[in-house]
Amino acid sequence: MPLANAAIAAELEEIADLLEIDQANPFRVRAYRAAARTVGAWPRSVAEMLAAGERLEALPGIGADLAQKIADLAQGESLPILEALRAKLPHDITALLALPGLGPKRVHRLHEALGIDSVEKLRAALAAGAVAKVPGVGRAVAAKLSAALKEGTGQKPRTPLATADEIVAPLLSALRKAPHVELAEVAGSCRRRRETVGDLDLVVAAEDPGPAMQRFLRYDDVKEVLEQGSTRASVVLRSAGLQVDLRVVSKASYGAALLYFTGSRAHTIHLRQLALDRGLKLNEYGLFKGARRLPARSEAEIYEGLDLRFIPPELREAEGEIEAARSGNLPSLVGIENIQGDLHLHTNATDGRATLAEMARAAKARGYAYIAVTDHSRRMAMAHGLDARRLAEQITAVEKLNATLAGMTVLAGIEVDILEDGALDLPDSILSRLDLVVGSIHTGFGLSERQQTERLLRAMDNRLLNVIGHPTGRLINKRAPYAVDMERVMRSAVERGCYLEVNAQPERLDLGAHHCRLAKELGLRLAISTDAHAPADFALMRYGVDQARRGWLEAADILNTRPLAELRRLLARK
Repeated sequence: MPLANAAIAAELEEIADLLEIDQANPFRVRAYRAAARTVGAWPRSVAEMLAAGERLEALPGIGADLAQKIADLAQGESLPILEALRAKLPHDITALLALPGLGPKRVHRLHEALGIDSVEKLRAALAAGAVAKVPGVGRAVAAKLSAALKEGTGQKPRTPLATADEIVAPLLSALRKAPHVELAEVAGSCRRRRETVGDLDLVVAAEDPGPAMQRFLRYDDVKEVLEQGSTRASVVLRSAGLQVDLRVVSKASYGAALLYFTGSRAHTIHLRQLALDRGLKLNEYGLFKGARRLPARSEAEIYEGLDLRFIPPELREAEGEIEAARSGNLPSLVGIENIQGDLHLHTNATDGRATLAEMARAAKARGYAYIAVTDHSRRMAMAHGLDARRLAEQITAVEKLNATLAGMTVLAGIEVDILEDGALDLPDSILSRLDLVVGSIHTGFGLSERQQTERLLRAMDNRLLNVIGHPTGRLINKRAPYAVDMERVMRSAVERGCYLEVNAQPERLDLGAHHCRLAKELGLRLAISTDAHAPADFALMRYGVDQARRGWLEAADILNTRPLAELRRLLARK
């Protein structure tokens, strides 16, 4: 069966991880990572492109060799390079990369010294005291690993939201085309737009459930049927090994079922108690007063029946949203339509895969009023980062490009590395010529909370810094956040006139929702940016907006919902 883009990207990422652990040529590693990013963000199915006779070399940064490998994966074939790497370095070894303090080099050392190739073998070696004796690891890292394993880190990772989206879209499309199906939607954590999902819950409205059930059970991607009945079934998909649960209800019960299976368990229990307090009963079949079913075709009707304002799915976590709905204090959440520009993106001047002009044209086509080009600074040698001379040349290129654009402005910027002492990677003499400076941490993740916090505070002391990029440094399922006192950083940002970023890359989604909500409480505006490396990456903005909505943020809380003139005023630190 053809693989979804997300599954192809996961295979390419695994190759990159295994190559890096095996200490392969870093440029080869980078090529596979770039290919994974391109395929994972591409808005069209690679399998469909191949079926239409299109050449994959048209994808940004994809040469003939990688194009063939991607084509093989898309058609369900295995790659010899991946098989060889798995034979040499067991597949489970990549799970070690999700543990704090373990990068590819340390994983390589542990494998060479102790034969550790899985979380369980690491756990045993830690218990025996062997890990602390490995050169380049030591007691501090061993202690951090032991603590992480006790907290549950290293268990089977949940599926990233973007991967779940790609997998569920064709499945929903197939169900909606089944006879007698009137409505079909994903529920659960996917609809709440959580960063990762454990499984997928689907709700279908159909007076005759038979055709929908048959379409579901015979879907091409089904690997195993766990349960089947007349109105409910559970299967495991080949894609990401995801379990999918289907519930078919009548149209009269659809709103109740969608509500019931979308909210967190705590949210649903609270709603059911509210119903009981009013002499009603709420379940997946409807809202009832005695034996009489009250209107429940939509979720809005049920909330209205409970004297509540409609609560958006992203807020249904039992974190005060029901009280806010009762008192009329629910936020008017930011939407994708409120975003006026993107303040973090890369071009092929560093590790992007498109020219400055191509990125600008793609942004203009999306209706943006502005973008900020923020290529890497010189410290990121692997990304061919810009030194002062090359950045000056890019500033000139931005000025020339703006002279040819109508209706959109390109801001000259940089993603400058924040060094371990809090200094910025480029001199003020060149940074002062920019419209926007994003400062990010790309190295030194192992500093203590005090050291990391002071590092960020010292960086913000530089009046040329505007935004802290991907502020916790996490990579979902791969790298834990570095230790930092985020509340102190946020309070200092408010005092200094700085901002923090919500990075929309699906592997980052950084800041998390709880930090977004903290920022709102502190009066700190955030920038939602895609960290785009190709035109297709602009579509990832939806994931940043999802994250902001989960953090109760409104348009006024977001820096890049502001018109250009106001944005410039907000960026001007005094």
